[in-house]
Amino acid sequence: MRLFLWLPLALLLNPGSGSDIRAHYQKYEFRIPMRDGVRLFTAVYVPKDTQEKYPILLTRTPYGVAPYGPDAYPEHLGPSQKFADDKFIFVYQDVRGRYMSEGEWVEMRPETGNTDESTDTYDTIEWLLKNVPNNNGKVGLWGVSYPGFHASAGMINAHPALVAVSPQAPVSDLYMGDDAYHNGAFFLAANFDFYIAFFNKQKNPTLPPPEKKFNFGTKDRYQFFLHMGSVANSNKLYFNNSNPYWTDVIEHTNYDSFWQARDILPRLRDIKPAVLVVGGWFDAEDLSGTLKTYRAVQSQSPGTSENFVMGPWCHGCWQGKGEKLGDLDFGSNTGEFFRDEIELPFFRHYLKNAPDPGLPKAYVFETGKNIWRRQDAWPPADSHPKRLYFESQGRLGTNPPVEKTGFDEYISDPANPVPFFDKPTVTMARTYMDADQRFVEHRPDVVTYRTEPLSGDVTLAGPVSSTLFVSTTGTDSDFVVKLIDVYPDGYEQLVRGEPFRGKFRRSFEQPEPFKPGEVQSIHMTMPDIYHCFQTGHRVMVEVQSSWFPLTDRNPQTFTFIPDANPAQYVKATERIYRSGSAASFLEVNVEGETALWP
Repeated sequence: MRLFLWLPLALLLNPGSGSDIRAHYQKYEFRIPMRDGVRLFTAVYVPKDTQEKYPILLTRTPYGVAPYGPDAYPEHLGPSQKFADDKFIFVYQDVRGRYMSEGEWVEMRPETGNTDESTDTYDTIEWLLKNVPNNNGKVGLWGVSYPGFHASAGMINAHPALVAVSPQAPVSDLYMGDDAYHNGAFFLAANFDFYIAFFNKQKNPTLPPPEKKFNFGTKDRYQFFLHMGSVANSNKLYFNNSNPYWTDVIEHTNYDSFWQARDILPRLRDIKPAVLVVGGWFDAEDLSGTLKTYRAVQSQSPGTSENFVMGPWCHGCWQGKGEKLGDLDFGSNTGEFFRDEIELPFFRHYLKNAPDPGLPKAYVFETGKNIWRRQDAWPPADSHPKRLYFESQGRLGTNPPVEKTGFDEYISDPANPVPFFDKPTVTMARTYMDADQRFVEHRPDVVTYRTEPLSGDVTLAGPVSSTLFVSTTGTDSDFVVKLIDVYPDGYEQLVRGEPFRGKFRRSFEQPEPFKPGEVQSIHMTMPDIYHCFQTGHRVMVEVQSSWFPLTDRNPQTFTFIPDANPAQYVKATERIYRSGSAASFLEVNVEGETALWP
């Protein structure tokens, strides 16, 4: 979650050595004062070559700026070895309240009117320009995941010297589709992984403690979380009620003022620096944050020079080769292509006056065909909506059903939830985002709809949305919708999937129970895709009511779920309606004029 300890990951993926960095860069460590007197620990690496002045490339992070100590050098600097070879002044900062910086840490620190992440970025840049030798007066800001959020925050009311910013997989709204909740369903496995290791530090500046891996006592995360019972039990069993961040996340199950104050998106207005938003189609953590950040800048700051990049990546995987994810092979080193042909030219242009690289508005990777595409807009201007209706006998069609009545039903049992991955795992298994779904297709609590084999290639580009007409014998239920590419050999690649907690069908602020047996509509918009369903493949949609332990179990009674007791976990009969005025469907955006199928 939030690419915990992302910097060491980047160091492992790029070639180089600490001695090489030591030979070409001089390291300094500073405690930079903010406007309220709080001092932030900052490591600065300045090229020893003084034949020219260099721009500053800044990263602000809550994960530590190791190695600490003026004589300790990292293996690598910047996004890639080519950045270090090209020479920038690399700056890494512990954000307020983390590790060697003073002050109090607040998750997704809201705007206060006095000091926040935006003002801390401004004050840091002001100090660096005046105190770091041989800088050229220009600053770039970048970061992946949580540091991506800090990059977004830094471009708000930006310092005039900040001319280029790249928020990469940025956290934007923790509740609305990023790390914590998806349509009201709690992302249990990922959050547990993160907060079991991410604790509040002591009041005074403190070096990061040695990393300790949590012992699950099993290789089967599914059984581990079933044994845990309610989510609130975790505080007693594993957290010792000592991690306030975990407690905050599990106690705020509605989209209340706690979450709304932490949503950075409404603040992304009047952005002055050039912006490069980067993400991956298979990002299990902050895919939503990437897309929403791009759209917020586009709509709220139309004068900003903004480019958008989406590759076939999991969270932060563009820092590696990006050739494969799970069973899929993308046919090339997509990570290197991004770093060398997009990221470095972007920063060189704005920070070093290099020629304009001529990046398109959207540089996007089309999965299925496995090719990079240059688009003048996202979604592409020639894409148009198309509805795929659920039909009897598991068919999926483009015309509204003619049947006057019809539904499919299944029994959802919280004691036997549908797993999200095909084998026991003690990690969140990021590869679930494109994994083969055949392992659940024949479960009685999963309903499936599919087309005939396609007579030509069909590319879907942009958001995917679902409108379900449902009923339940419970007073609350989840509904998970999955869009799947079925290969001619039977392989079922997940293209996009999202859960929806039914009690939030009208409002995420004020949940409502179901009336047992009453037909209700649920609408949700899923993150974008850019995927080609090739000739001979089928388009398939699956619906189920659990996705465990990716999401927590819904007891299927209307209650405060973290505290649900065993008696509240009940079986429920779920119906998916597909006729008349209650015709469930998936809406996609088809690129070009190709008919979806004959």
